[in-house]
Amino acid sequence: MTADEDWRALNRANWDERVGIHLKAPGYDLAPLRAGRGRLNAVEEAELGDVRGLRVLHLQCHFGADTLCLAQRGATVVGLDFSPAAIDAANALAVELGLTGRARFVCADLYDAPSAIPEPASFDLVYVTWGATCWLPDMRRWAEIVAGFLKPGGRFYYADGHPAALVLDDLVPRPDGMPGFFAPYLDRRALTFDDPNDYADPEARLENSRNVSWLHPLSDIVTGLIDAGLSLDWLHEHAQVPWRMFRILVQRDDGDWHWPDRPWLPLAVSLQASRRR
Repeated sequence: MTADEDWRALNRANWDERVGIHLKAPGYDLAPLRAGRGRLNAVEEAELGDVRGLRVLHLQCHFGADTLCLAQRGATVVGLDFSPAAIDAANALAVELGLTGRARFVCADLYDAPSAIPEPASFDLVYVTWGATCWLPDMRRWAEIVAGFLKPGGRFYYADGHPAALVLDDLVPRPDGMPGFFAPYLDRRALTFDDPNDYADPEARLENSRNVSWLHPLSDIVTGLIDAGLSLDWLHEHAQVPWRMFRILVQRDDGDWHWPDRPWLPLAVSLQASRRR
């Protein structure tokens, strides 16, 4: 899979189809958001801090649940996603919740964000979480885009599946039920899948099942941000993740999925970086 049009078209069709599934899926509970008490996942709730009065850019926002949660907390938020179906759903949800004055949504590919949102160096916070960077081939360009939107002194918050965990998968489980090796950590080539399953609804079956992703080593993500002009404030590794990454994981009271016995390896990573003045 080498042509730009191929991976983008496959992934857009895949994510367009997921929108309708996720709006009803058990993995996306919109009831708290509709009640005015939207919650982020456990990791972000512990780390992100107060966003009141901040101007926030949420890249790869899907149908905007987290975007609107930040708006409910007093931020003014712009959400961007490449799926027209996702942006339509986000706009409808913003109207339903009465948040159109605090949240707006833009439909564009991540790499087209600077032209789709021509507001350089104007955001206090850029926010990217969960299942985002694996869909992008170029981490250096991604980091440049993130940095370009931040005001001097502005901060970037990132949380996602840990690249070390993404080496493993349940496609070939071991006899003890643990996931087996799936993709080499330092092999940066595109990975093409044909998988009809959806992470948020175990009953759903996707018709647009083909997709293309990349496994980016943590060093590529961090070094890309530093080279783009950001300073790393902190980096945390977590033995939990908001979706059932592997079948052996168990869900705990915080809503996240954890190893059943010992924290064998990190399942998620989060970091904050600031734009140097």
